[in-house]
Amino acid sequence: MVTMTRAAQSARRHTEVTKAHPGDHEGCVAVREVLNLVGDKWSVLVVGVLENGPLRFSEIKRTIEAISQRMLTLTLRGLERDGLLTRTVTPTIPPRVDYELTKLGRTLLDPVLALARWAERHRAAIQGARDRFDGKGAVG
Repeated sequence: MVTMTRAAQSARRHTEVTKAHPGDHEGCVAVREVLNLVGDKWSVLVVGVLENGPLRFSEIKRTIEAISQRMLTLTLRGLERDGLLTRTVTPTIPPRVDYELTKLGRTLLDPVLALARWAERHRAAIQGARDRFDGKGAVG
């Protein structure tokens, strides 16, 4: 009886899926691009923070602890570029800049909020798994 490592099993599944769907590389690329877009923690948090309507830069920064001004700026630009939020400048002194989810951006709320609920529900279990893993000395 031959036993396969998890890596070998994963590679076999990948090969089987690729054979079953030849030429579906566009689908993989599309999924990868979307995950790159919203798969980082800051984008997910910004989308969640904007759930209840437009906010100013400083309000978003106050709500998301530990995000730097530069990272928030880059995240907001990326989300705007991809059509997930709008940036509205009101010409006052100083200028007022508001960020708001677009119609497309609002479609992300259900999956993002579901992910946030999942993380809250399983936080303790994940930490327990990490503690057990770290305690036994990880072996590759």
